[in-house]
Amino acid sequence: MGKTLYIESNAGISGDMFVAALLDLGADEAVLQKALASLPLSGYRTIISRKVKSGIDVCDFDVRLDAAHENYDHDMDYLYGHLQAENHGVKAHHHGHAHGEEFHEHTHDEGHHHHAHEHRGLQEVTDIINAGDLTEGARRLALTIFDILAEAEAFAHNATKETVHFHEVGAVDSIVDIVAAAVCFDNLDVDRVILPKLTEGQGTVRCAHGILPVPVPAVSAILAKHPIPLSIMEINGEFVTPTGAAIAAAACTGRELPARFRVLGVGMGAGKREYERPSVLRVLR
Repeated sequence: MGKTLYIESNAGISGDMFVAALLDLGADEAVLQKALASLPLSGYRTIISRKVKSGIDVCDFDVRLDAAHENYDHDMDYLYGHLQAENHGVKAHHHGHAHGEEFHEHTHDEGHHHHAHEHRGLQEVTDIINAGDLTEGARRLALTIFDILAEAEAFAHNATKETVHFHEVGAVDSIVDIVAAAVCFDNLDVDRVILPKLTEGQGTVRCAHGILPVPVPAVSAILAKHPIPLSIMEINGEFVTPTGAAIAAAACTGRELPARFRVLGVGMGAGKREYERPSVLRVLR
């Protein structure tokens, strides 16, 4: 009998949360690092560590971008600063960004200066993945996840998969997250994935296309194409990222757990964004 994975998404899902949960569950870190090192991709480094969320020890998978690739994906002031005047309860805070080995702190008042990121198309991402030293299973899953994302982005922008250019999902950290997710998943030799639902927040979030409603258009498009049940919390914030939704859509094979089962392992993956509900993804096998 093959291995079954149960994804408990009561606080959303993102690429880094999924990778961290699989590493916590026992995916081989050395296999992951070897695969990532084989990609023709630069401008980042990865850090795997332990964190405490609501008193629980969890794994953290962090893709640290250099100054030229920083995209403020985990910067709460950038993502939700527009809500402060509306008094929606998302608090601004002092924060910092890691650039290489230095840590530079700044506050929201200093502003955010965006850099010229690569806006890759599906073929460019495919070429990067195909150039890596990956198992056939990991390569196939990574390409499937990106195909789901490309279809969703194309639908949102009235384009085709071949012509749409990714923004967040074409960035370095998203490519690393998706390849890492595929490598760890393949390494655990899972053949059945149970996912009852995804849990999302509400309100709006700032991204590369401006201020958008939650779920963002790419996530909505993925859920329209792939029948994954969605539950909305009464908390402002984006809990389900396009990468997380695409991973869920690519991996899920069922919705219902059996009436009785044994838990053989538990993996807890930390999210980077801070909300009222701790962003932690739990996976069981």
